[in-house]
Amino acid sequence: MPHVIHALDRADAGDLRAATRPEHLAYVGGFDVLYGGPLLEDNGRMCGSLIVLDVDSREAAEEFAAGDPYAVAGLFERVTITGFRPILGT
Repeated sequence: MPHVIHALDRADAGDLRAATRPEHLAYVGGFDVLYGGPLLEDNGRMCGSLIVLDVDSREAAEEFAAGDPYAVAGLFERVTITGFRPILGT
């Protein structure tokens, strides 16, 4: 079942996102990510992440989110995980 992981960066994260990005991309490449990418402020600056992940359970989505190098490095201020039923654009 797809799960949406919506994560917002800490305001004081500075260059942490850029420094951790290669590890993050390698990590997410090992999972069934339906789509994802950075969230952007109006000025184009990255401010978070949105990932739609196909996993068997919410617990698996939580494990994925907790193991993400961005999360391990402390990049995120807030992370929410929500089940998702695709209807449009499928």
